[in-house]
Amino acid sequence: MAKKKKTSTSPAAPLTGDERHGIVTRNTGSAYTVRFGDGSTANCRIKGNFRIKGIRTTNPVAVGDHVTVRAAADDADYITAVSPRRNYIIRRASNLSKESHILAANLDLAILVATLREPETPLQFIDRFLATAEAYNVTPMLVLNKADTWDDDDRLLGEAVATLYRSVGYGVLILSARTGAGLDELREATKEKISLLAGNSGVGKSSLINALVPGADLRTGRISAIHHTGMHTTTFSEMIPLPYGGDIIDIPGVRGFGTIDFAPEEVSHFFPEIFRIGRDCRYGDCLHTGEPGCAVIPAVERHEISESRYASYLSILEEAREEAGADKYRKPF
Repeated sequence: MAKKKKTSTSPAAPLTGDERHGIVTRNTGSAYTVRFGDGSTANCRIKGNFRIKGIRTTNPVAVGDHVTVRAAADDADYITAVSPRRNYIIRRASNLSKESHILAANLDLAILVATLREPETPLQFIDRFLATAEAYNVTPMLVLNKADTWDDDDRLLGEAVATLYRSVGYGVLILSARTGAGLDELREATKEKISLLAGNSGVGKSSLINALVPGADLRTGRISAIHHTGMHTTTFSEMIPLPYGGDIIDIPGVRGFGTIDFAPEEVSHFFPEIFRIGRDCRYGDCLHTGEPGCAVIPAVERHEISESRYASYLSILEEAREEAGADKYRKPF
């Protein structure tokens, strides 16, 4: 069985008279909105030294967190504790940072919205998102948006990308937020679930939410004519109720997806096809970089594992080696 990151399902601490439990529905960076069981909400703050044990992160409280709120003497509401998370999606805060950033917590589904062009979503970005979802025990889904803009070549490419990820075992939807094609399938996939909607800026996340939630009226942006990339429109993370049941979490566009806290020997666990074929390697600690008796590299040569997926695996493996120390995990050749 593939290794997953440890998560806790311990119950929240008992409440005192001036405390309430709720779920974080908005994070602006300096303030948090918490929704309680009776439907009421409160704008909350955290103390400057608030930290969560065991996680070094830029945001100790994330949308989707179950929290304890206490009213203070200054009539402000403060988040005093975060219940153990069932799961979460996390990424490196920046390419040079050792800090992490939690995108959302306690998810039933993590949806990555991708586009073929304007902007183009790199396959490596997709693979890094999927590997992180695997690592932290979140069910992922890939959505290919803006299908109404595809020409014949785009349709062939889109179907090839969909076939690739479906063959690995991931759910893939091809749709158009503008025309509504495929939206019924997305509604069915997100019904009665807490779902994260992530992706590069400009892939149409806000347009999708506007289509799913009439009246949401999220601001949509244009594509940069110079760089063919999206312009940021969402500036904070927010959980939005779905009219057919469930919630969807909208977050600012993510330009890069750096993995963090991956040990070299566990990276293959987060690529299901590499993990499955890797069980036939001669050595149990094979890293699939040229070791004798490796079963993975011949599978790449036979196209049983895609070259793009293997390249993504190697990229994450190299990052993990750098974190763990290059001497300890030196290539066998």
